[in-house]
Amino acid sequence: MVKAISLLSGGLDSILATRLILEQGIEVEAVNFLTVFCTCTPRGKGCSSGKSAADKLGIKLKVFEVSKEYFGIVKNPRYGYGSNINPCLDCRIFMFKKAAQYMREIDASFLITGEVLGQRPMSQRRDAMRIVERDSKLDGLILRPLSARLLEPTIPEKEGIVDRERLLDIKGRSRKPQIELARQLGIGDYPCPAGGCLLTDPGFANRMRDLIEHKPDFTMNDVRLLKVGRHFRVSPKTKFIVGRNKEENEKLTSLAGGEDFRFGPAKVKGPVGIGRGNFNKEHFSIASSIIARYSDKDQDCEIEVLYEKIPGEGHNSIMALSITEETLEALRI
Repeated sequence: MVKAISLLSGGLDSILATRLILEQGIEVEAVNFLTVFCTCTPRGKGCSSGKSAADKLGIKLKVFEVSKEYFGIVKNPRYGYGSNINPCLDCRIFMFKKAAQYMREIDASFLITGEVLGQRPMSQRRDAMRIVERDSKLDGLILRPLSARLLEPTIPEKEGIVDRERLLDIKGRSRKPQIELARQLGIGDYPCPAGGCLLTDPGFANRMRDLIEHKPDFTMNDVRLLKVGRHFRVSPKTKFIVGRNKEENEKLTSLAGGEDFRFGPAKVKGPVGIGRGNFNKEHFSIASSIIARYSDKDQDCEIEVLYEKIPGEGHNSIMALSITEETLEALRI
């Protein structure tokens, strides 16, 4: 039996594309690519949306954790970024290359993707799709069932493996055709319908740019830290992160590493702060004044702030007034 590989994000488009090929009697196995930038991924255990979709479609799912390999693309994409720091075209090429390698390993014949012509401005233009096929060395082997009849026939279509007449001609950004098709096929639950990538979020993108600029050899832990708290650039080599609630305070504490400093108010309620980088006397004073700003006290009162080097070498203390709003905003990332 002919076998195909589906790039299954768990969004509606990839579910529909996979279903259309399954209905032609073709065996399909799904792949899902996990990075630290995924927004529909709980606790780093794989994309729950992709697994749920594969289970409902009754197909196997292979998950690839590719964060570290992907960092190089985020730092220096050949085809540039989208509206934020999302290297969409390079991302597609990277993942198609990985999928092609797995396709050959399991002797599959072609790849399926839920891409829709014209839906996304950077990666789903006609010329961009050709670039992806060329650079991933998959000319004629990427089938896009939702828009296939608007595109050049692929090899499986030309060879009669896939009936082109049973494929679709959807284009553009409206999701009404997909929603109607889902209704016709009895698909009523499609989590994370448009996918999710933190690199498209303006706030996260600003933090990521700052990290690339000031620490180009960043680690997975550095990226995970970007997802939590308020971030401040104290100096080119010094960052300070402050929790916004109990959950974030706990998360920051768990992400703190061996050379980090942990800050907190001594006698009033307030946030946990994590200092990372090269701290001097001035930096300790600034960090403490930020803790004072977000602590439960009158803004004009001085409080005692404790700090220690992790994993705990004894507390030091400093008396601090709240940082001014002007200075705070100048440091905010």
